[in-house]
Amino acid sequence: MNVEELVRDSLRDLAAESPSAGPGFADRVLAVRRRRRTRRIASVAAATAAVVGIAVAVPLLNPGKEDVRPANVLERDGVRAHPDQTPPRDLIGAGDAVLAAYYTARIHPQSQKRAVSERTYWLLDPKTGKYEKDTRWSFVAVAPGLQTAAVLERNLPADRIGLLDLATGEVERWIPVERGVGALAFSYDGRRLVATTYDEHPDVRTRQQVIDADGRAESVWMPDRGGASRSGFYDLDVASGQGFWSAVAPDRDGNTRQDFSYSRAGDRVYEQVIGGKDGMQKFYDRDGTEVAPPANEKYLRSDVGARLSPSGRLAALGLTKEVDGSPGRSYSSIRDPLTGKEITKVRGAHLLAWVDDKRLIAWERVTSLNEEYRPRLVLVTIGSDKVVPLSGVRKETVTIERQEWEPVFARR
Repeated sequence: MNVEELVRDSLRDLAAESPSAGPGFADRVLAVRRRRRTRRIASVAAATAAVVGIAVAVPLLNPGKEDVRPANVLERDGVRAHPDQTPPRDLIGAGDAVLAAYYTARIHPQSQKRAVSERTYWLLDPKTGKYEKDTRWSFVAVAPGLQTAAVLERNLPADRIGLLDLATGEVERWIPVERGVGALAFSYDGRRLVATTYDEHPDVRTRQQVIDADGRAESVWMPDRGGASRSGFYDLDVASGQGFWSAVAPDRDGNTRQDFSYSRAGDRVYEQVIGGKDGMQKFYDRDGTEVAPPANEKYLRSDVGARLSPSGRLAALGLTKEVDGSPGRSYSSIRDPLTGKEITKVRGAHLLAWVDDKRLIAWERVTSLNEEYRPRLVLVTIGSDKVVPLSGVRKETVTIERQEWEPVFARR
């Protein structure tokens, strides 16, 4: 493997969730501790009753709040595309899926041998339909409904979690925590928030030697395998800010970032495990005890952001086929989530978000298989070979020190 292939693979591993979905590395891993964990109540503001009384702009929790989003965000069947924009400046979305934010990442050296990768976010302004740069935050998760984002300040791990009103750009409430937090993810209904805790910065990079195509050694910044400091997670109720911390040890042979996300039902959390028989993911209950995966998530892969369709009847799986050409065509598997049996294939190299039960948003390459990988966001449809461009072509940067824009999707 030459240096370009190594770095390209590393860049794909570094792409985050949406979060996704998630948000995160394709090789997050976890050493299992099956004993029951002591539950701790997360720190809250001194006047707890006052905190509980503060309104939170998350759908279902505050359905009467005035909706200031523009009409184009509320048109559920509409497609908002800007194939001439990369990174996007104006709203991109289709059906229930909206590009709520995106981020870039850059390396910041701290010494000759150690650095951290830091993100810069652009958030969708619901009043203007444009993406605005906001340098205050090191990590952002957007709740369903596009009204609230959970945010962490620049220095990770953070000692408090902000609930940001996307319409005003102001933090409505802070949730203090006793253990430093490095990642956030909302439950499917937006009522709960899982906050992954770390003892040190989760995006540490170290100088490592790789061999280039000419056989020469080259020093590059790479994720620090073996340096994971993840300690566990908080399971928080968004409305009150209250919850519990559960200890889950990291895999010391994995990357430093090993984030958690919720299952569809929200009663379990999962994270990635390379080579795991359950599809590169392990599930835990809210006490941090390893449990079996939900029946409808057993065959999912945690490095595929789309996961279950809105109805829960279809599962988005990984890339299964590539057809050379100019451009090349990629196909991913759609399966029965209960049996794992393939139902069909759909265009798209990386399935990011479901639009409805027939359409998804995906990364799709515009180059041939023999050329450097350069993708754009597209709308794909099950049963059709047609793709609808949604964004301009992302310029894949073949260096670990610079990461091109990564999308963060949320449901309307």
